[in-house]
Amino acid sequence: MADASTMASTESPGGFPPFDTTTYPSQIFWLAVTFAFLFVVLWRVAGPRINGVITARRGAINSDIAAAQKARGDAEEASAAYQTALQGARKRAQTLAENNRQTLNAEIAKAKAGADQAAASAMAKAHERIAATQEQARGHVAKAAAEAAIAIVARLTGETVSPADAAAAVRES
Repeated sequence: MADASTMASTESPGGFPPFDTTTYPSQIFWLAVTFAFLFVVLWRVAGPRINGVITARRGAINSDIAAAQKARGDAEEASAAYQTALQGARKRAQTLAENNRQTLNAEIAKAKAGADQAAASAMAKAHERIAATQEQARGHVAKAAAEAAIAIVARLTGETVSPADAAAAVRES
């Protein structure tokens, strides 16, 4: 136990060493040396690296902005060229459609004129056939009327009338 008591008497009675006021000057000295060392390291090594990174980033951002503006200009030019080509294509399509419409209308008019002419020709032939049929029917009706008149006179009066007299009587009536 004697050793433990000797050890206890040799220990510093102040407690936590950084709070020991006798070591303040050496603590301040080493604080200043450490601060100066870290300041020089940051100023000479880390500072230029950080500045280089910031400059590189700023340059990359500026070049990206310039590339984006160039791409926007190219896109606007492409859009204008597209719109011009689209308008040209629409005009060509409208012209072609109008030409086709006019060609079809001309063909329709020609076909209609041909059909009208064929219909008129067919109607004229039909009228001629109707007129011939009507004339033939009149002849048959006149002949049947004359025969009926002969038969009626013969039955009513008992006399015979000649076919010419019966035909003349039918024509007069």
